[in-house]
Amino acid sequence: QRRLLVDRASLQVDAGEVVIVVGPNGAGKTTLLRLLTGELRPVSGEILLDGGHLGKFPTWALAAKRAVMSQAARLSFPFTVAEVVRLGVDGVGRSLTAPKRRMIIDRALASADVSSLAGRYYQTLSGGEQQRTQFARALAQLEAGRSVEPRQALFLDEPVASLDLNHQLALMDAAKRQSEAGVAVIAILHDLNLAATYADRLIVMSAGRIVAQGEPVAILSRSLVSDVFGVDLPLSETPPGGAPFILPQHHAGRLRERASAAAASSTL
Repeated sequence: QRRLLVDRASLQVDAGEVVIVVGPNGAGKTTLLRLLTGELRPVSGEILLDGGHLGKFPTWALAAKRAVMSQAARLSFPFTVAEVVRLGVDGVGRSLTAPKRRMIIDRALASADVSSLAGRYYQTLSGGEQQRTQFARALAQLEAGRSVEPRQALFLDEPVASLDLNHQLALMDAAKRQSEAGVAVIAILHDLNLAATYADRLIVMSAGRIVAQGEPVAILSRSLVSDVFGVDLPLSETPPGGAPFILPQHHAGRLRERASAAAASSTL
């Protein structure tokens, strides 16, 4: 029996915006992302990229305009971490000099905190280390593509699923920095706290449809969480009995304060 995996979804993502898609399993989040990246084609409707039909862009142009980090990436060949990251450069950075390509790879390795793993074989890494390697590859692809395409998008499908808390925050910080440089960032997350912390706009999906979208503070409510996720949980309330809880918003707040201070000092 055929069914619509994504039904009547309408959205626009602007340069420099962080859009995070949330929803229960089977809501259509990954299918939506695959449609937006061009991996799938819609049965009806259209997807535009910079005003042009997504399906009409040649592969090399798409590679320069957008990078994708999927949920899982399996490699059949024994590539090292550095070689996996280099894959992000080779397709779109052929006109770059060898030193420039090396610099891009090194910078991406550092941004994803996998420099120390550069010589390790990808298959020997933990799940979290493989995710960080794939994130580095996506960052390298964006930087290499920027030499020919200034308007870009970064797609992340559950990028923090296997990461420890430190690397979850570090990855989202790095994604946020990409948006501040003008990249449109579209990510799927299951952690509502992280989504509310980093999203400029939330897209809430259920049963293949977008049921709410907007700034987190404007749309997140107890009733929405109950309707979409089937759980009745309070929002912004202290847990009963004095139970401890951790707020990633404090980390993001300090990050913004440091960025503001750095920007202010640079203008002095």
